[in-house]
Amino acid sequence: MKVVLDSNVIIAAFATRGFCHEIFELCLRQHQVFTSEFILKECRQKFHAKLKLPDVLCDRHLAYLKTVMELVKPEFVAADFCRDKDDRAILGTALACQADVLISGDKDLLDLKRIQQVHIVTPREFWELLSRG
Repeated sequence: MKVVLDSNVIIAAFATRGFCHEIFELCLRQHQVFTSEFILKECRQKFHAKLKLPDVLCDRHLAYLKTVMELVKPEFVAADFCRDKDDRAILGTALACQADVLISGDKDLLDLKRIQQVHIVTPREFWELLSRG
């Protein structure tokens, strides 16, 4: 399965050894995981601002993410498609790699439920989807 992880899921995976970490590890082991420079930039900002990580650790985490995820250039998404302009690049990333699933905790994205072939789900919904087979 082709998967895109929103930056909020990635940050949660690095912040604690909780559910998002389990989803992150599962995706890396069993699925193709894609990202974009936009998502990585958001991760860097949040590593620094929310997790208070020093630059050297932010750089190390980003280097790791680049080795375990495939980088794509986001496709264009019209401005009127979603409320938050930053979400356009995340949706565009999912479209660019023809993802099956975009995993996010962002309410604006989750409200969309789907864009073309991409299902937009929470980490818990992704887990349940896998459990059903």
